[in-house]
Amino acid sequence: MSMRGRFRGGNENDEKVVKCVESVRVIVMGIAENSKGLVLAVASGVFIGASFVLKKKGLKQAATHGTRAGVGGYSYLLQPLWWAGMLTMLIGEVANFVAYIYAPALLVTPLGALSIIVSAVLAHFLLKEKLQKMGILGCVFCIVGSVLIVIHAPQEHALNSVQEIWDLATQPLFLVYVAAAVSVVLALVLHFEPRYGQTNMLVYLGICSLIGSLLVMSTKAIGIAIKLTLEGTSQLTYPQTWFFLTVTVICIITQLNYLNKALDTFNTAIVSPVYYVMFTTLTIIASVIMFKVS
Repeated sequence: MSMRGRFRGGNENDEKVVKCVESVRVIVMGIAENSKGLVLAVASGVFIGASFVLKKKGLKQAATHGTRAGVGGYSYLLQPLWWAGMLTMLIGEVANFVAYIYAPALLVTPLGALSIIVSAVLAHFLLKEKLQKMGILGCVFCIVGSVLIVIHAPQEHALNSVQEIWDLATQPLFLVYVAAAVSVVLALVLHFEPRYGQTNMLVYLGICSLIGSLLVMSTKAIGIAIKLTLEGTSQLTYPQTWFFLTVTVICIITQLNYLNKALDTFNTAIVSPVYYVMFTTLTIIASVIMFKVS
């Protein structure tokens, strides 16, 4: 073999080694970021689970001094316990928000199962709400399902700007999902809530879950915008950033209002797991459609 052929072969081998090393580096970085998201998601589950119970106690106290939240009252805004629950939820949501920056929604959202355990245990001791055998079995199934989803969660491709997220959010199929979700929410609010809201918790939780699935997508966008901006690539000049921020605020206010109604009207130990299942299912569907993961 000539000297030139040997050099060419050596260069090709070097290129293969460099590509292999780069692939390993990308995989390791992805695992490290997923681990950060995992820890934050677990912390979020603990705080959010506790917030359900604290807010429920505040709502019960408010019901003795004014109009219940379940029938449109807002006297709970004067209750310190309700605000303590809000603060706890805020801490949990911030941890959840940051978790979405580091890990895929398909990994973060199912870990909310931890909030079911926390809220069920605290409700048992602090609210004297008993969870029946079928309820316990349902919680176990939720947790097992969450573990399976986490184990098989795919790697999410890196996004380099809010514009990329906007392109994903304006895909025809995802727009169909958004239109369907908003239509169902309007039907639940305008037709079903006045008639069945006080007797069927699926009305309130359906509104919360559908709005929540859209909230997760907009939160993911805002999280990535903040991350990229802090890294030196400002996303504040994109009008899409402010659109996602507006959607996030509207979704949070709507979700909070109807979740308060659900907690005020129904048993916390039942609301928490049912809400978790509906919210997680719809979020996974939205994620699969938007990010085209498989």
